Amino acid sequence: MLKKVIALLVLGFVVYYLLNTPANAADVVSDAFGAIMDAFRQFGVFFNELVE
Repeated sequence: MLKKVIALLVLGFVVYYLLNTPANAADVVSDAFGAIMDAFRQFGVFFNELVE
């Protein structure tokens, strides 16, 4: 129960922070998207090296 409350508080703080600082929110989304794209790119490199 305590873990749920703490998780909800952290999530609420993150949402509050992102809504009150739109420029930082855009940076966070951009960085997250970049990290996801890098991960997919690295998977591609890994599987490409397995095939060669």
